[in-house]
Amino acid sequence: MSDIRVRFAPSPTGQIHIGNIRTALFTWLYARKHNGTTVLRIEDTDKKRSTTEFEEIILQETDWLGLDWDEGVRAGGDYGPYRQSNRLDIYEKYIEKLIEEDKAYYCYCTDEELDEMREEAKAKGKPPKYNGKCRNLSEEERKQLEAEGREPAVRFKLPEERKIIVNDLVHGEVEFSSEVLDDFVIVKSDGIPTYNFAVVVDDHLMEITHVIRGEDHLSNTPKQLLIYNALDWAAPDFAHLPMILGSDKSKLSKRSGEAYVYVSEYRKKGYLPEALINFLALLGWSSADDQELFTVEEIINNFSMERVNNSPSVFDVEKLDWMNGHHIREAKLDRIVDLAIPYLQEEDYINDELSDEEYDYVVQIVDVVRDSLDYVAQITDHVDIFFGELEYKDRQEAVECFQQEDVDLVLETLKERLASLDDYSPDVILEEMRSILNDLPVGGRLFYHPARYALTGKGSGPELYKVVSILGKEETINRLDKALDLV
Repeated sequence: MSDIRVRFAPSPTGQIHIGNIRTALFTWLYARKHNGTTVLRIEDTDKKRSTTEFEEIILQETDWLGLDWDEGVRAGGDYGPYRQSNRLDIYEKYIEKLIEEDKAYYCYCTDEELDEMREEAKAKGKPPKYNGKCRNLSEEERKQLEAEGREPAVRFKLPEERKIIVNDLVHGEVEFSSEVLDDFVIVKSDGIPTYNFAVVVDDHLMEITHVIRGEDHLSNTPKQLLIYNALDWAAPDFAHLPMILGSDKSKLSKRSGEAYVYVSEYRKKGYLPEALINFLALLGWSSADDQELFTVEEIINNFSMERVNNSPSVFDVEKLDWMNGHHIREAKLDRIVDLAIPYLQEEDYINDELSDEEYDYVVQIVDVVRDSLDYVAQITDHVDIFFGELEYKDRQEAVECFQQEDVDLVLETLKERLASLDDYSPDVILEEMRSILNDLPVGGRLFYHPARYALTGKGSGPELYKVVSILGKEETINRLDKALDLV
């Protein structure tokens, strides 16, 4: 292991967003590229919204993607606890240190008083900041406020105006001024530390060397750097990833059109984890040779923070579908079969329990149609030709097709020659169909188009010789007879 330690620190307050997963992925890729350590830490200090159910969803979805964590809430490790709600006594120690060193102080202001301060500042054309009312309270004044029943928050005592430089691995040098900040809260009145304080303590004590997160956190970084400095700690390296936008160029959300925003929705639709990783890796990162299709191992080997750009990335669903279709075709057939079976069962194409013969039949079908799939759930749109009685997608179009000149000859010959075969393997069917076409006085379209309509009820679909092989002799002849009745 190298000395590099990174963490993914989600809050279990809802379904895990695709943007959070992209952060988890880049964090994981960086560690795996450099043989570092990955840490999964749960930031659950939002008591009202955090649930064990959402924590389980985080674990489930990262497991599904194959993002394994070396340390964390499930893996354990030497730097725990890895759940913030179990670390409150740790935070308290450092809060006391800051107060003792006059770098933080108790604030007794009520919400109403804070609102008044903001409105007063706005009226004067100033930023709505805290005015430092409780900065220099005497012990007597504090006791009086506590006697009134006020529960204090703790505020960080902002040092004199200074420039704060964030040396970001993605955005370069970013400069902030402490003048735009105020004495910000680091512990709420209920005793729970705020994000900006807890994350600093956790990252330092867990010896995190690199913090990789979304650029919406860039504005938090100055506050965190001030806390690092106040505690005499070295800060980690920061990398703030570009935003992910929907097709309408707004921040990716439920209103962004066709893109799902939660990882679970992609899993349920039958996207492959390696395809989602491939796609998400390219939302902000690119390879040196502009390659687009990768295995996970190839992404790890090629990944570098230097090639992460700082421009927003658009979530292109069509590109994801194309990419996922590629990975479906590259995957082992039995894996896609097992993924497809629940969708076929849900639509009552197959029984809950399959005999060996029924399973083999499904294998043949999946093998034929998977070239047409963008995601596995689509399989139910392509398999009706293999189940039940054939129905023509457009009966009038089928009749017009069958009544063309010489089509009766095509269908009669096809029926006769296929009925004579004992071997219905795909190669034999293909050779026989080529032979029939060569023997008949018709072109390819006049042969294949009516034959396809007769055997599938549609004008397009999988390779016809493979369809015939799956249907078998009896069903093939039945369908040809049905078509001939319409000639």
